[in-house]
Amino acid sequence: MVWVRSPVYFYNRNGTYYFSRAVPSDLRHRFPKRKIEVSLRTKSESKAARSAAALSDRLERYWDSLRMEMIYSKELGLTVLPEARTVAADSFSLTDALALYHRLKGTGKTNLFFESSERSIRYLIECLGHDSLTSLEVSDAGRFRDYLFERGMSSSSVKRVFSSVRAVINLAIREHGLSVTNVFSGTFIPDDEVKKKRLPIPAPDLIKIQQVCMALDDEPRWLIALISNTGMRLSEACGLQACDIHLDGDTPYINLVEYPWRRLKTASSSRQVPLVGVSLWAAHRILETGSTLAFPKYCSEAKCNANSASAGLNKWLKPRVPDGCVIHSFRHSLRDRLRAIECPSDIIDAIGGWTTESIGHQYGQGHSIASKFKWLEQTVLKGARGVKFHPSDDRHLS
Repeated sequence: MVWVRSPVYFYNRNGTYYFSRAVPSDLRHRFPKRKIEVSLRTKSESKAARSAAALSDRLERYWDSLRMEMIYSKELGLTVLPEARTVAADSFSLTDALALYHRLKGTGKTNLFFESSERSIRYLIECLGHDSLTSLEVSDAGRFRDYLFERGMSSSSVKRVFSSVRAVINLAIREHGLSVTNVFSGTFIPDDEVKKKRLPIPAPDLIKIQQVCMALDDEPRWLIALISNTGMRLSEACGLQACDIHLDGDTPYINLVEYPWRRLKTASSSRQVPLVGVSLWAAHRILETGSTLAFPKYCSEAKCNANSASAGLNKWLKPRVPDGCVIHSFRHSLRDRLRAIECPSDIIDAIGGWTTESIGHQYGQGHSIASKFKWLEQTVLKGARGVKFHPSDDRHLS
C-alpha cells in the first residue's frame, strides 16, 4: 500500500495557525489576490489541520463550479467577468504611484506624511536608476535594502522606508489593477548589532538644566522647562495654544488636544497633564506674553515645526547632558522618576499618554487630574529642595 502525503495548506505565525492556498492560474482573473489567506483562529496544530483540510475541500468545489460556469458561458458566447485590467510595463511609473498615494491618502495629513513618502520613493529611483513601477524585479528589493544601509541608515530607518514604499506600490496595484506583485513585501531586513536607546537624563543634570532655563528665561527654555516635569512629547508641547493652559483652579494643568497643525500620536495622547515645579513656572511665563500660541517661534496655525525645534534644542542640550541624551530623554526621565516613587504603572501611562494594553484600563473615566498631580508633585519634591519656581506657589519645588 502506497501512502500519499496530503498537501499542507496552513502555517503558524506568532502561535496562531493560518490557512494559505494559491489561486489556480486559470482562475486568477476572478480574484483580487494570487493567494487566499485567512486565520484559522486556533493555536492547536491538529485543529488547524482539520480546518485547513475542510476549507481546502470547499475551495476545490467552488473553483470547479467557476470552471463549469466559464465552460458554459463560453459555449453560449457569454462573458461572465472580464479579464483583470492590466497596464503596459512602461506606462506606469513610481512617480505616478506617489502622486496617486498623496491624492488618495493625503487628506488631512501633515507635511511629514508627504515629505517622508516622497523621500522614500526618491531613494528608490536613485537606487534603481529608473522610474518604472511595473518593471521591478524581486532582486531590486535586496539591492534597495543594501543601498539604504550603505547610506548609513539604521535598520529601523530602513524598515520605515520599506514600509512607505510598500504602501505606495500596494495602493497603485489595487487602484490600477497592475499585473505585478509588490516585490518589497517580505524583504528580510537585519537588525542592527547595537540598537541605540534613548537614555534618561540623570537627576543632577536635570536640576541644573531647569535652573539654567529659569535664568535664561526665553521661549526655547520655556519649552524645555515645560517638557521636563510633564513628560510631554516635543510636538505635543510645541503645538499648544495658550487656552490649553489652565492655572486658575486648585490643580494647574494642560488640556492636551489635537489641532489641525499638530496631530497626536495615539488616542491616549489626548489627556490632562498636571503642572508642577519648573513646568508650572514655564506655563506662567507663556501666558504672560499674551500670545494665542504657546510657542509661536516653533508653531503657527498652518504648521508645527517640531523637527526644527528638536534640532535647535538638542544642539543646546548636547554640552549639558551625557552622550545619548536628547530632548526626548526628558520623557524617559519622567517615567523613571515616577517609578522611583512607586507610582502605579497605569497612572504613569495616564500622565505620559502611553497606551495601556489591558482591557480593564479602558473602563471608567480614568484617573483624576488631582491624582496625577499628587504623583507628579512627589517627583519634584524628591529632587533638590529649596529652589522656588514661582512666587505665587511655594509648593512647587525642585
